[in-house]
Amino acid sequence: MGCVELWGLILHWQGLDASRPWLCYWILQSLKLLSEPLSHRIGTDVVEFLKLCQCKEGGFAGGPGQDAHLAPTYAAMNALAILSTVTTPEEALAWVDRTALYQWLKRLSCEDGAFRLHEGGEVDIRGVYCAVSVAVMANLPVDCLFANTPTWIVSCQTYEGGFGGYPGLEAHGGYTFCALATLVLLQKEDECDQDRLLRWVAFRQMKVEGGFQGRTNKLVDGCYSFWQGASFPILHCLMAQRSQQTAISKQCWLFDSEALQEYLVICCQHGKGGLIDKPGKPRDYYHTCYCLCGLSIAQNGPKRNDAIVCDANLVESLNPVWGVSIDAVNMALDYFSSLPLVEQ
Repeated sequence: MGCVELWGLILHWQGLDASRPWLCYWILQSLKLLSEPLSHRIGTDVVEFLKLCQCKEGGFAGGPGQDAHLAPTYAAMNALAILSTVTTPEEALAWVDRTALYQWLKRLSCEDGAFRLHEGGEVDIRGVYCAVSVAVMANLPVDCLFANTPTWIVSCQTYEGGFGGYPGLEAHGGYTFCALATLVLLQKEDECDQDRLLRWVAFRQMKVEGGFQGRTNKLVDGCYSFWQGASFPILHCLMAQRSQQTAISKQCWLFDSEALQEYLVICCQHGKGGLIDKPGKPRDYYHTCYCLCGLSIAQNGPKRNDAIVCDANLVESLNPVWGVSIDAVNMALDYFSSLPLVEQ
């Protein structure tokens, strides 16, 4: 998958016209993890496209002329963080309308702490994570926006230990990641049951395949190498901070990282490039990105650089809370933290 993919996509992908910032993020993050350099020209061109997706009322749309939505807003901000390492932080980030973004997020908030994905839209835990992620990255007034959000998030934790998309729904890997990452960003991670969560996510790794399933009694899927796998470094760090947790390994995460790498490297690589859900499935940018993100987590445990087969399989490390390479997240956080706070 080369840089040419940023210039034009095949007809098959035109059905994702309302998800174009996601395509930018998936491709940019994949290239970043593969240490594939991008030219300044490509970087500025993608920035100019994302400018067309920013809405006057705040947030980003899935494409130029569309309505603002939290999902492409999250994808656009992550893409811009990556682009700040290709161009400069000023070129990639200075034009983001933080005031409009803040006012828009306020309009999406619900009294109970949840967030709508767009004005008049549905409520679920994905919207909360996207809102918190972009607010923290953009240095917005978090305390005012998310006063009741931790309580709502905790109400989504199920008897199994994972999190559903809404109170009362089944635990799911993607929603569980969103919940845990949100609590960490809000510094409220101690409000959930971490022990039950660890047990649930650990049992989602399949004994035969080595990859993760998204829910109980479901098939393995390569994308859950990130959605489930990202919880392990987060929980590892949280539990290591608890004085009674003296048995936390200093060598590896609390899952079989070699088995996950074997599933991704042996079973999920497409013969013509890209990565897939499972053998027999077509390749796509979504699975390519999240399979690589999961591979990064498996390889970059506490002792780092733990690749199977050979070092040529090594990919860059990432920040598991954002799903973005560490240097990109740090650059965006440093830039936005240097700006004055948005007036409430």
